[in-house]
Amino acid sequence: MKRYYSFFILIIFAIIEIQVQTSCANIIPPGGGPKDTLPPVLIKAVPADSSLYFNANRIMLTFNEYVQIDPQALSTIITSPNPVQQPFAQSHLQTVTVRLKDSLQPNTTYSINFSSAIKDVNEGNPYKNFTYVFSTGNSIANGELSGKVQLAETGTTDSTLIVILHKDLNDSAIKKERPYYYTSLDSGGNFNFHFLAYGTYNVFVLPNDYTKKYDDSTKMFAFLNAPVTIDSTASEPLTLYAYNEFKPSKENNNAVSPPNNSNKKKQADTSKSIMFVTNLQKAQQNLLSDFIISFQKPLQQFDSSKIILSDTNFRAIPNYKITADTSLTTFHITYPWKEEEYFKLVVEKDAFTDSTGKTLAKNDTIGFKTTSESEYGSVRLRFANLQLDKSPVLQLLQNNIIVDSVALTSTEFYRRLYKPGEYNLRILYDNDKNVTWTPGNFSLKKQPEIVIDIPKKITIKQNWDNEVNIQL
Repeated sequence: MKRYYSFFILIIFAIIEIQVQTSCANIIPPGGGPKDTLPPVLIKAVPADSSLYFNANRIMLTFNEYVQIDPQALSTIITSPNPVQQPFAQSHLQTVTVRLKDSLQPNTTYSINFSSAIKDVNEGNPYKNFTYVFSTGNSIANGELSGKVQLAETGTTDSTLIVILHKDLNDSAIKKERPYYYTSLDSGGNFNFHFLAYGTYNVFVLPNDYTKKYDDSTKMFAFLNAPVTIDSTASEPLTLYAYNEFKPSKENNNAVSPPNNSNKKKQADTSKSIMFVTNLQKAQQNLLSDFIISFQKPLQQFDSSKIILSDTNFRAIPNYKITADTSLTTFHITYPWKEEEYFKLVVEKDAFTDSTGKTLAKNDTIGFKTTSESEYGSVRLRFANLQLDKSPVLQLLQNNIIVDSVALTSTEFYRRLYKPGEYNLRILYDNDKNVTWTPGNFSLKKQPEIVIDIPKKITIKQNWDNEVNIQL
């Protein structure tokens, strides 16, 4: 009887052990509910938002949840008018504290736009474009100004730029003084000023750097030819066209100088001759371009009489032209190529000479043929709302590089042969009729030429009639 009782007790313990192990192995996490996607909500401000006769030096903003100041977004906080010393903002639990470090002007409306710098702690949801406003006088200024900034050369936008307002209407103000007001652009290049004091202002565009001054003509820049007046009437939206008067030097753009090893001897150039390359592809010449000879380094001189274009029997062909660039590194052979014709280019040894007197190693003969017309496609573009009185130029681009520029004299562009591929399109309104974009000049009050970007790409298919209607 005792044996049966002991066996029964063992069975009970075994069942309990299995249940414990099973319950431990299957832990069910608590339900967290849906993800929080709501931004923080302001529940209290001391002093109150839109306060009059403001004389405090600290602002405390309390939210409905724990918040933080995004350190990467601190530069996006904009205080207007622009103080000499920027306010200091910090967060703790549910509160953001702003300490004003600059003296406040009398009878002036101030605004602090936090952009997206205030976020909740848990999910990082930003309180977008929250603006705290106060006045040291008896009213809140309500002047407004809006508009858009486009890059004149490309017709696109750059949201890193800022728009600046100066009360000093002298041209020198943008070069010497801090802006009185400034604001940022959204992703579409649009800007909006609020709480402006009534008055007359000059309007500019600059990069959002430390100085916020036009102290370098390679900076992106835009201006209006005349000041704008802010009053109780609604202002028309502005459009400003930003440009670089001079392109930034690539060599000086974050370049790192190589170490100066004065004791290290320079490796001597031991080559006894010079070499060139051509633009032939699989020994074929494009019907639409020149035959190009290129050298890695500039030459001292060349003799065009020693570069001979001939047929396969070495009979010289008339009516071709050889031209060189100013650095004598690239040479173009221009000829009205026809499809599937065979040529030989004879280059004599001393046709090219560099500054040390080196020439080619030997006479060279290059055999090639022209491509077939079937390898190209025709293209016909029809433009609606094209302003022919503004001297439009069609720009075709690949990989953001202009590969063709054509002055348009009608609303239709047609080419019987065009290289297949995908192209971006732009229209340049060419005031000086030189078929290239010309930047502005602030000292001469000359605006840049304007380019319209066409979002729709075109694809030219090989051996195909490609027709596209384009609405500007």
